[in-house]
Amino acid sequence: MPCIAKLALRNLPLIKNIMSETTIYHNPRCSKSRAAMELLTEKGIDADVVKYLDTPLDKAVLENILELLDMEPRELMRKGEQEYSDNNLADDSLSRDQLIDAMLKFPRLIERPIVVKDGKAAIGRPIQNIIDIL
Repeated sequence: MPCIAKLALRNLPLIKNIMSETTIYHNPRCSKSRAAMELLTEKGIDADVVKYLDTPLDKAVLENILELLDMEPRELMRKGEQEYSDNNLADDSLSRDQLIDAMLKFPRLIERPIVVKDGKAAIGRPIQNIIDIL
């Protein structure tokens, strides 16, 4: 196999991310997330699906999502989750970085679903938010 073909195969995930214009951060157990997947399918959008509970986000990706959503970390947190109370995340003295680190450590805290398309992002609660960026 020529060297360039080997390089392309090795970097397939990277190439796919560059070419994919739509990404959904998805939890298949969530009805809103399943509804968002169904919406994308109905619209014929072949999204890159990130099951963020199985493949946790890295800090740069989460910070980018927050920037696209124009939100602070606590606004993107599911405050009813056990991890939120167990780790005293309501404490106003916690820094932005500490809140982001908590979301990385406990991805269930991240609100869902999140769809990113063409430099815009939306949380699918309500689903109309996603329709607005498609």
